[in-house]
Amino acid sequence: MPRPVTLFTGQWADLPLAELAPLARKMGFDGLELACWGDHFDVQRALKEDGYVEGVRELLARHGLQVHAIGNHLVGQAVCDPIDERHKSILPAHVWGDGDPEGVRVRAAQEIIDTGKAARKLGVNVVTGFTGSSIWHSLYAFPPTDQAYWERGFADFARRFTPILDAFAEVDVNFALEVHPTEIAFDTASAARALDAVGNHPRFGFNYDPSHLAYQGVDYVGFLRRFPERIYHVHIKDVWWGHGSGEVGVFGGHTTFGDGRRYWDFRSVGRGDVKFEDIIVALHDIGYSGPLSIEWEDARMDRVAGGTESAAYTRRLDFPPSDVVFDAAFAKEEA
Repeated sequence: MPRPVTLFTGQWADLPLAELAPLARKMGFDGLELACWGDHFDVQRALKEDGYVEGVRELLARHGLQVHAIGNHLVGQAVCDPIDERHKSILPAHVWGDGDPEGVRVRAAQEIIDTGKAARKLGVNVVTGFTGSSIWHSLYAFPPTDQAYWERGFADFARRFTPILDAFAEVDVNFALEVHPTEIAFDTASAARALDAVGNHPRFGFNYDPSHLAYQGVDYVGFLRRFPERIYHVHIKDVWWGHGSGEVGVFGGHTTFGDGRRYWDFRSVGRGDVKFEDIIVALHDIGYSGPLSIEWEDARMDRVAGGTESAAYTRRLDFPPSDVVFDAAFAKEEA
């Protein structure tokens, strides 16, 4: 069976779900990975309002769409982050509260616990998201940073996220961290360290997104082979690198997306430098059968045109695996 091709709705949250759902079907998607912002999926309404979850499911079904995961990246970012004024713009008012940093982190953690409960009520078993990080700002090791400093950051992550993971276990839901700059895990080495920090908790895994690994120079196919049992969800997202003017490096130069000076930028799927054929082969090899969720971002391209071509490209790319040994025809029968 081919994997379902879904659309992550986070970059489309300006559209009401009732408008996005038929558009997504028209673009060629099988389902949606619902973002917990805009009006796409409201965690507290799901838990407290009779008929809300049923209404979401009915709306999707009306347009022939499935849902396999929900994403709460924005709130997850606040669980471990040093909180500043930027967080207010991405958090629900009840999570931001009075803005006291520790209070925000505690409320964000509770909201992620509630997200797991809401996911179960919706009938899905994966929540994708972010963790934030108390040590991301120390990425470049100056002033001089020793391992003890970084270890305190991983310990802080474990202290804050282990209760979340335990709560997810109670409702049979997995948390899939999108390995990404600004999170506790942003490459293969830090992903392994994050797993160690939470004692290889069975509810902690990854929302695989090659784009954030590729422009860093990380072996993004090797990531799949390093963590085959922890790939709980997959984003299909493209990026190119080495196409800028040479004025901006991998750290971004405080430029905005689409600036021609940038070393890297996100592209519509199939228009960047990610080797998706290699990814599909690796997904077959590790036995991943979940959705391929397109996270569409391309500052230079109309998003409906981009979403449509990305869905078609991904569907063509996802060849069915073989159910026979290709050279079995040459085997001689034993006498």
